[in-house]
Amino acid sequence: MKSKYAINLHKGLTFFFILGLMFVYQNYTLGAWVYLALHGTYGFLWLLKDRIFPDPQWEQSVSIPQGIFVFVIVNLYWIAPFILISSGTVPPLPLVALAISMNIFGVFLHFASDAQKYYTLKYQKGLITEGFFARCRNTNYLGEILIYSAFAMLTQHWLPFLILGSFISMVFIPNMLKKDTSLSRYPDFEDYKKRSGMLFPNLSFMSVSQPEGKTIV
Repeated sequence: MKSKYAINLHKGLTFFFILGLMFVYQNYTLGAWVYLALHGTYGFLWLLKDRIFPDPQWEQSVSIPQGIFVFVIVNLYWIAPFILISSGTVPPLPLVALAISMNIFGVFLHFASDAQKYYTLKYQKGLITEGFFARCRNTNYLGEILIYSAFAMLTQHWLPFLILGSFISMVFIPNMLKKDTSLSRYPDFEDYKKRSGMLFPNLSFMSVSQPEGKTIV
């Protein structure tokens, strides 16, 4: 099976899992509905993204036990809605507004940069150094971190932040370092690396002119 099957199953079930929690705990407060809208919609958007511009890294084949393991691991993200809904905590409105804004910004960075990468590499292989990747080499990961940070904020609990931190340290950062190693085969990479941040945009180089866009693998 492809590794994306386990991830897509998690994403597709997220809306119904959260809705089920709301029913079981009879929690229909503002926080629960906002969380359902944000995380549930993100899951459906992920499935749509996979149909339109899939990520090649999730197309790799894995064994059935490995696929089950991946499914169990990504389900750790469901701890956040469980904490929020089972506790009956209602996040204050300013926090809700901040979480919504952060989520929207994160989805934009994550999906739009993935789309740029997919369609650029589809027609021209090479090093991507423009658009979403002009100042940041991993805009998609930055967007994903913002998305899950917004979910964690709504719970007002430390555990979802710990889970997110574990994914960042054990999955995101190793993948970013691996990608840098892969991109180092391009002659222009060292110059590109100096003017771009690995996760956060490097704003120290503010020149208007950009080198001709090539892109990321």
